[in-house]
Amino acid sequence: MSFILIMCTVGNAENAKIIAQTLVKEKLTACVNILPQITSIYSWKNEIVNDSELILLIKTKEKLFDKVKDRVLELHMYEVPEIISFKIESGLDKYLDWINKETI
Repeated sequence: MSFILIMCTVGNAENAKIIAQTLVKEKLTACVNILPQITSIYSWKNEIVNDSELILLIKTKEKLFDKVKDRVLELHMYEVPEIISFKIESGLDKYLDWINKETI
């Protein structure tokens, strides 16, 4: 079984909680960590933007990436949200087993 960590930035705590709770409730992820108060500086529509954001760390199975991505796109407040994944190369077996059991 292959697992991934999906990183997604959001603009406010309300949107973060909606996305996190929905993904866990629908068993698309076992857990979402919401990391508060980051500063993101990026280029958007020919302007340099300086925003306060939060980061979602979404732990799931690699095979669920497209379902998670589609659901985040439905719920996210941004026109083009950051949704990127990283393969989990190794981890505590009991934790990875838990992710496996808590997801579809």
